[in-house]
Amino acid sequence: MEQKKPNLKIVADKKSARMILPNMLTLMGVCIGLSSIRFALDGRFEIAIIAIIFAALIDGLDGRIARLIKATSKVGKELDSLTDVISFGVAPAFIMYFWKLNTLGRFGWLLCLVYVICVALRLARFNVNSNQEPSWKDNFFEGVPSPAGAILLLTPLIVSLSGFDYIQLNYNVIVPIFFVVTSLLLISKFPSYSFKKIVIPRRTTIFLLFGIVLFFGLLLVYTFNMIAISAIIYLLLLPISFFHFQKLKKQHENDKIQEDDDLEDIL
Repeated sequence: MEQKKPNLKIVADKKSARMILPNMLTLMGVCIGLSSIRFALDGRFEIAIIAIIFAALIDGLDGRIARLIKATSKVGKELDSLTDVISFGVAPAFIMYFWKLNTLGRFGWLLCLVYVICVALRLARFNVNSNQEPSWKDNFFEGVPSPAGAILLLTPLIVSLSGFDYIQLNYNVIVPIFFVVTSLLLISKFPSYSFKKIVIPRRTTIFLLFGIVLFFGLLLVYTFNMIAISAIIYLLLLPISFFHFQKLKKQHENDKIQEDDDLEDIL
């Protein structure tokens, strides 16, 4: 009597297979961030900045894609943080060092070290706080996010490439100031918009799409001009986000007091 051979099938875990795409994007961000350092070392600062922007776009996509296809994991979360340290901490610091800070000697290297440490501290705090329950505070970051911090740090270089520096700017003074201010914003609890929970009315969707297309069209034609304008707009949004946060905080505190008063009246 012939014995039937068992049919052996190797079934891959569906979630593990789905995790490949977002993690691949994250690793691509690492490669792009490291490549920007080489471009800066060769003096090709324009391409180095574009590489950082591409890394920022990938950083914004990988997490959203992971949540969309339900492929989030602890490995992906930690990998994303390590990638951010390289792409938005080490890489921008090296770019600015090769461009201007190397003329300041040891002080310039100290500024680079301080900035990278602040990026690492900011990401560590973000990982700890990300496990908290959802609330209205999710519309704001504690401190400036690392991709935005990288763009802010590169702003003096971007302005010099855009041609907006009509007056003779002293970058030996401006660059250290940007390093110090950006480092403090990263580790501070200054509220900045997260833009994660924006509700767009259906009737304005067509205008939003037109604005996005127009922005990217201008970005292709006037690359560094648009990047410089975007960085300046983000800087102007920082005080607006602070006052908006304080207003919402006061409203929620008043609502909580009102709820407590209602409970006391019932009892």
